[in-house]
Amino acid sequence: MTDTANPLLQPSTLPYGIPDYRAIRPEHYIPAFRAAFEEHLQEISRITMVRSMPTFDNTIEALERAGETLERVAHAFYTVSSADATPEIQAVDEQLAPLMAAHTDAVSLNGPLYWRVQQVFDQLDSLDLDPEQRYLVERHHREMTHAGAALDDEAKAHLTLLNQQLSTLSNTFERNLLNDTNDLAVVFDAAEQLDGLSAGELSAAARSAAERGLDGQYLVSLTLFTGHPYLAQLRNRNSRRAIMAASQARGSRDNANDNRPVLREIVRLRAERAALLGYESHAAYVTADETAGNPGAVEDMLRALAAPSAVNARAERDALQLIVDRTEPEPFPVEAHDWAFYTEKVREALYDIDTSALRPWFEAERVLQDGVFFAATRLYGVTFAERPDLVSYHPGARVFEVSNADGSPLGLYILDLYTRDSKRGGAWMNPIVSQSRLRGTSPVVVNNLNVPLPGDGEPTLLTLDEVTTLFHEFGHALHGLFATVNYPHFAGTNVFRDFVEFPSQVNEMWILWPEVLDNYARHHETGEPLDPAIVERLRATETFDQGHATSEYLAAAWLDQAWHRVGVDAEIDDVAGFEAAALADIGLDDPVVPTRYSSTYFAHVFSGGYSARYYSYIWSEVLDADTVDWFRENGGLTRENGDRFRSLLLGVGGSKDPLAAYHDFRGRVADIAPLLKRRGLEA
Repeated sequence: MTDTANPLLQPSTLPYGIPDYRAIRPEHYIPAFRAAFEEHLQEISRITMVRSMPTFDNTIEALERAGETLERVAHAFYTVSSADATPEIQAVDEQLAPLMAAHTDAVSLNGPLYWRVQQVFDQLDSLDLDPEQRYLVERHHREMTHAGAALDDEAKAHLTLLNQQLSTLSNTFERNLLNDTNDLAVVFDAAEQLDGLSAGELSAAARSAAERGLDGQYLVSLTLFTGHPYLAQLRNRNSRRAIMAASQARGSRDNANDNRPVLREIVRLRAERAALLGYESHAAYVTADETAGNPGAVEDMLRALAAPSAVNARAERDALQLIVDRTEPEPFPVEAHDWAFYTEKVREALYDIDTSALRPWFEAERVLQDGVFFAATRLYGVTFAERPDLVSYHPGARVFEVSNADGSPLGLYILDLYTRDSKRGGAWMNPIVSQSRLRGTSPVVVNNLNVPLPGDGEPTLLTLDEVTTLFHEFGHALHGLFATVNYPHFAGTNVFRDFVEFPSQVNEMWILWPEVLDNYARHHETGEPLDPAIVERLRATETFDQGHATSEYLAAAWLDQAWHRVGVDAEIDDVAGFEAAALADIGLDDPVVPTRYSSTYFAHVFSGGYSARYYSYIWSEVLDADTVDWFRENGGLTRENGDRFRSLLLGVGGSKDPLAAYHDFRGRVADIAPLLKRRGLEA
């Protein structure tokens, strides 16, 4: 295969540089990566061989210009490997993992390059640089130092080996989880076992079964997290138990997909790497380059929230038990698989709301067009036009062109809504093309969700949780679309991990905002709006079940910290035992309120980018809750407010310290009080 025959090695001629996925085949990826690696190393070599002294232009800006082909190939591939991981793509991913790790180290640990960056950094105060350029110098120096560029050659060689091993293991963890999740999808023989599901949900389960050759049966796929949306609806307790048991068994069944030895080795190697880099733990290494600064700050927050959350969860459990004792002919102790079902009964008793009955008002297309897009248009002036002529990486992924209020082109937004066996669990945003003035590129961003695909002719009716997920992920998409920077290093959501969830959480506020909700929450058959009385009761439930929700999240966040605070000499043979001890340590060891992610399926931290950073969601929520208060105090959904939020926060991408950007927007540091109120944790 020649370079000209590989569509990945030529800039795309399609609008906005979206890859021509119609021409890309799995066998194109590895040759494209190898060529891009070589090109990038040649570009780095040219920087380091410059005879003149290092300057911003010949070192830092030259570094930003380098690697464009590699970024194009990587974005194209990793979009597919997460959303459509066919066996052919999985094989590419497995081969690529150590190659990518080795190449990353070849650049970030490059001694001559680091020397040049160091020289520019040392003369920073005497250089005539604008704020973005100055911050770019600081970040390149900090990131290379943090990666280990100052180590001696022997230590660098050891570090490179560790990084390659970790990359391969993370890939193995994700592959095992995908395979075991598919294998553990729960099969039911009769519709009666799924009593409580809607006709559309039953249709989706029947379609899923038929796709696996299980005609006449029903298949319920598992979500990434421990629970499942259907647990709130299923009347058959055995069915609920079966789904919960399958979910919690993932990656721990002594089979080919067992993730216990994989994660133990990941933890060991991360601790070894941290020690090599001069840190006492992986958590210390990671948080040193986040806004938190150190694991102690994270622990202080998690412990401060854990105790009151556990108290609230116990009170909620007592309320559930009371319902069971009063309504069941043969009462039983409430277990984890019962929580969601009886929580809905308590919610209905207290607030006269059955959230599962709201689904007819949340038809997916209307939520997207008249909710998500509508709010963005009102707030920022942007508009969306579907481009069916542009083919994405999968037939189910839809492409929309996004324009600014003045009609100027902004970028492309891709929505991949439905679940499939080749898609990893959860929901996420990623870029396919990153914006950069230096490179002359505009953003192309993707949102992935895992909504069950209904049967032919059936509408896609979302749960309230799925509506929330769509608004949340679209907040990430807006961040990726709006960030307008000179240098690709700062593009889109390239910010500190414990800040990145902030914009997405803020976007959730519009779900129940009156003018937004009234626009999209219409019955899919009659067009009738959601009853205002129900809306008011929904708003009244904002702190309802927050003891459970906060506890299950904090348990996972602490579990992540516990695994990554261990030292290099720790020997952990019993994964379940370690997990139990960690949860007991923080007082969140209640089996009725299990952790949102157990270790063997905790993809965020063992195959994603959140290792020692899962605390980021609650950390960012401090800023989010404070920002929601600001919007309420300043008139809500207005262009003036949107323009301020866009220009001072979303628009800066990673080109400014995020807490400084927040101070620019809010006029002060964030106050934690709104978060405590939202979570029902006020003293």
